[in-house]
Parts: sequence; structure tokens; C-alpha cells
Amino acid sequence: MDKNPATATVKTPAASFTGDVWMNPVFNGDGTSRLVVGLVRFTPGARTNWHSHANGQLLVCTDGIGLVGTRDGKTVVLRPGDSVWTPAGEEHFHGGTSENMMCHYAILDASGDGEATTWLEPVTDEQYSIAHRTAGV
Repeated sequence: MDKNPATATVKTPAASFTGDVWMNPVFNGDGTSRLVVGLVRFTPGARTNWHSHANGQLLVCTDGIGLVGTRDGKTVVLRPGDSVWTPAGEEHFHGGTSENMMCHYAILDASGDGEATTWLEPVTDEQYSIAHRTAGV
């Protein structure tokens, strides 16, 4: 068993996020595991770009209210204690609502031959607004 020290909070790259998003890396593999975990905090209106994961991703909301949306127009609301699984290859985004911060653990398996995350274009304001209406928030 190994205890990992707390990590410094870092600002996420503007090339992959809209708005102010902060992350604390929690775990980034250890040579025997390719598990990647980050604690991510979104300010109101902040969100990821569209993206997908080679092996899927589990999001576990710890605080606030957030959205997860897919290219086919499905949107779910995340509240503390809720989790959502995005399967391998599913293009999606996640973030806070327009009026609420949201914090979640992002958990994924980075094993395989390519990048664990494929980053795509930003979610437009119109797409974000539609996701709010679809989710009823």
C-alpha cells in the first residue's frame, strides 16, 4: 500500500475547456495500473470540449450541479452522489450549469496503444443552452 500526497490545484488548458476549470490530479498510474483519477471543479458556465475516451470514463459528482451531454442530444444532470458512465468512444462534454459550480471525480483507464482522451472542438454556447433545456435546468 502506498499513500499518495495531496497535489496542487492546476488550471486546465484553455485548448480543451471553456471557462474556468481547475483540477487536482489524484492518481496517474503506478507502472502496474493505468488508472487515472482527477478531481475537477467547474465554475458556472464552464465545461469541457467535446471529447471521448478510448476505454470510457466514470464521472462521480461530489458537489454542485452539472451537466453531461452526448452528441445524440442526451443530457443528464449530475448532483452530489450521482455518477455517469460514458462508454468507450462516446463523444460527450461535462461541466457546471450556467448558474452552478460542479465538482466531480473523473476516472478512466489509460491503458492501450493511443491517447486515453481524444479532445475535439469546443461545445458552442448554443449546444450548451440546448443541453440545459433538454435537462430541464
